[in-house]
Amino acid sequence: MSMKLSTEFAEKFYSEKALQDLVPEVEKAFATVKDHFKKGEDPIGWFSLPEDYDKEEFARIKTCAERIRKMCDVFVVIGIGGSYLGARAAIEFCQGVFHNQLRKDGPEIYFAGTSVDGDYLAELLQICEGKELCVNVISKSGTTTEPAIAFRVFRELIEKKYGKEEAKNRIFVTTDQKIKPGTLKEFATEEGYESFVVPGNIGGRFSVLTAVGLLPIAVSGADIDSMMRGAKEAKEEFADADFSANTCMQYAALRNLFYRQGKKFEMYAFYTPAMELMGEWLKQLYGESEGKDGKGIFPVSVIYSRDLHSLGQYVQQGERLMFETVLQIAHPKVKFDIPKSKANMDGLGYLEGRDMDFVNKNAFRGTALAHQDGGVATLVLELEKEDEANFGYMVYFFELACAISGYMLGVNPFNQPGVEAYKKNMFRLLGKPGYTN
Repeated sequence: MSMKLSTEFAEKFYSEKALQDLVPEVEKAFATVKDHFKKGEDPIGWFSLPEDYDKEEFARIKTCAERIRKMCDVFVVIGIGGSYLGARAAIEFCQGVFHNQLRKDGPEIYFAGTSVDGDYLAELLQICEGKELCVNVISKSGTTTEPAIAFRVFRELIEKKYGKEEAKNRIFVTTDQKIKPGTLKEFATEEGYESFVVPGNIGGRFSVLTAVGLLPIAVSGADIDSMMRGAKEAKEEFADADFSANTCMQYAALRNLFYRQGKKFEMYAFYTPAMELMGEWLKQLYGESEGKDGKGIFPVSVIYSRDLHSLGQYVQQGERLMFETVLQIAHPKVKFDIPKSKANMDGLGYLEGRDMDFVNKNAFRGTALAHQDGGVATLVLELEKEDEANFGYMVYFFELACAISGYMLGVNPFNQPGVEAYKKNMFRLLGKPGYTN
């Protein structure tokens, strides 16, 4: 595995001297990541996770996932933010967008607790009607509004359907390790639910390779052993602080270089729909890590070529506020040839016998050239293929690059003080005790 970085479509927008001038700064930022990890400062346990994860819990996750796969038709995962995006991104990356419709074994997997929309919950309940059901609620405290409401709904459904005793075998909790009064952990212990740990030293947006993400991913049938091996390979590869050989450091430096040129937006672009949720995960990872103290690169994401028919005009000729980072897959899962047609009414005769990947790769190159001419720099990151090992590798790459980049920006990439602002207003408007006008 490797993460190849190409600057072919970006080099005209910066000088090699400007990039080299940043080398001492990026090396210092990388050293800061390592130093904070050694001192136990900040929730940075993800840094060594691929090597020192809890092997006993990992084995229990796999055993539990197999039991869930055999006992239910529908598996509902309840969580928001880091308790949701990473797992769903992994499942779609490894198992495909249509995994629920095409599953050969194991349950359909749906996600709840990501909003406070009653229509969504009502429709999901309709999907569950007449089907065997299991639930995994993921919340450190258990009091986050969106997942807490969804858990109330599905806990009631399961208890009515199966009774309280059987509910114990169908509700799984991923939460804080410590039993404290009024917490989800205390409730899970009292009710007898099997529980897994949200690590205290790993922030939610960095937690996809913990039980937070691994249980739903394993239930999908994905190979989480391979996923952790991929992450371990990335950790070993990017441990070397030699800038010239470390694509993770290079990527962090380049995005900061563009930011200092006034490029305030980074557009993550993917040429496969199976990576759409990867874009959502990246938006949380970088938006929550860097957007503070009046600083930060605003992350957005698109699926090409779909969004070339909606946002393409703006990207090509709108205000020059952005740079692009394209994540490419070198080898698709299947070879899909374009069929022959005697009529040729669509004018595609010149593509007959070609495969879709040939078209996709040239759509990418044509777009990158057009955007370059339009004044938009495009960085290209390339993975080998869409599988578990490459997903684990990719996750570690972006997490480390995010930490380095945050320190280069001069912010703490591991806190999120602004997240609580909307909650306080919402609680006050809802009349929650302790929140007054």
